[in-house]
Amino acid sequence: MEKQRAFLAAVAAASLLLTASPAGRAASAGHTAGTAADKQSAQAVLAKGLLSPLHLSDGQEGSVLVSEEFAGQLTKIARDGTKSVVYRNSAWDVAGTDRRGRTIYLAESQGAGPMDPRPLAGHIRSIDADGEQRTFGDLAALEMKHNADAGTSYGFEDLPAACVAKLPKDVPISYKGQIDSHPYGIDVYGSTIYVADAGANAVVSVDVESGEAEVVGVLPARRHTFTSKEAAALKLPGCIAGHTYRFEPVPTDVKRGPDGWLYVSVLPGGPEDPALGARGAVYKISPHNGRVKLFADDVMSPTGLDMDDDGHVYVASLFGEGVLRLSAHSGKQTVVLPGMLTADVDIRGETIYATVNSLPAPNAAPDGHVVRMPLDD
Repeated sequence: MEKQRAFLAAVAAASLLLTASPAGRAASAGHTAGTAADKQSAQAVLAKGLLSPLHLSDGQEGSVLVSEEFAGQLTKIARDGTKSVVYRNSAWDVAGTDRRGRTIYLAESQGAGPMDPRPLAGHIRSIDADGEQRTFGDLAALEMKHNADAGTSYGFEDLPAACVAKLPKDVPISYKGQIDSHPYGIDVYGSTIYVADAGANAVVSVDVESGEAEVVGVLPARRHTFTSKEAAALKLPGCIAGHTYRFEPVPTDVKRGPDGWLYVSVLPGGPEDPALGARGAVYKISPHNGRVKLFADDVMSPTGLDMDDDGHVYVASLFGEGVLRLSAHSGKQTVVLPGMLTADVDIRGETIYATVNSLPAPNAAPDGHVVRMPLDD
């Protein structure tokens, strides 16, 4: 998915597979007995057999646009479930999409993180009604020039040297933000495209006309204080208990809300499954001055985000219970669409769309689904 951190590789290499089973799922939000089953039965499957449908957005005439990221492909799914390929380029990671009129916009990148050997590259691609394509907004060049989070400190805050010596060599002790770019989710608002850059740990804007890109706001480090139980579960020395680690914030999606703020879903760096609890969040960023405010904390692995006209936020909880609604007034979490491996969500009036089963099981054929159901009040 987004860039893989050394900390994740060192302490939780198998955690993503473990959490795909029902036993590994976190109880991030509650619902009454029977409600989940009712909501599950109310879901209509629009499409099956998709490879890593990590992003979706609304297409024309009731269709759905789905990014099959691992395949480098953007797929259109008509109302009757018919699939057609809008764009394919296996050399690129095809990520989030959005639409302005009859023009489709998508983010694509290469070289994100230390595990991708390709040179760092990323941009926005547009496809108009006649199929004409244009690339603009050099996101990798922006990051290489400015390194958005260069001033942010990550790693342990106060770990004694004796404890540092006991840690695996692959665990970074303390470091500053590094150059990386992985455009993941986008939102088109007027002539501006807002990009959640999961590599840069920032939200970037791209002007549709000029192609100029600039940093809008940088997300703060996600602090976590380890317990003895967590240290044991991660097979790390017990001496880290009581000490705080500043994890990287990994923005996964962005949406301009009815109040004019940008709402951003953020994964925690390091173990993204329930190993350390629900550590994701939703932040608000002012598009005018880059001010950052916390909207909701303790959200389980939010990888996709959308909003309704009342300001309620909907997040796809990849390793949680499905799509969660975060109240505009209290931030209270409610499961509105149960599902496993739910990667993205799209709200259209009184209907909710989501991608589920989004990560293929080992040695199994891909079977990602797009589902829809009526949205409860």
